[in-house]
Amino acid sequence: MKWYLKVVRDNYANFKGRARRKEYWMFFLFHLIFIYGGMFALGALAFAIESPAILFVIYIYIFATMIPSLAVGVRRMHDVGKSGWYLLIPIYSLILAVTEGESGSNQYGADPKGANNEEISEIGKPQIEA
Repeated sequence: MKWYLKVVRDNYANFKGRARRKEYWMFFLFHLIFIYGGMFALGALAFAIESPAILFVIYIYIFATMIPSLAVGVRRMHDVGKSGWYLLIPIYSLILAVTEGESGSNQYGADPKGANNEEISEIGKPQIEA
């Protein structure tokens, strides 16, 4: 969930830089959970109160998250060294999305897995060495 919030809150319309696979796929997972969960819950509510217009709420969510979805996809393409326009090629963009990013810096920025970049779940936690 922290990765989802990072995309929506911190990088809402950031099309520059790089996004690692974990950031992209965790955002994608929670995004689908919210869409399908919302459709199921609102569908049941719409059936119960006999008002299908309430399903419009899920479309508002989809529209509101369209820009962050595109932004994280573009940053994911940047991580593998490709332009964001590669998102328009359906099968190839999926292959690129599951491919490991380039190690080290590339023309789009520093490696998000680099030594100076912390894991999101480790921020603020003391490091315990064995």
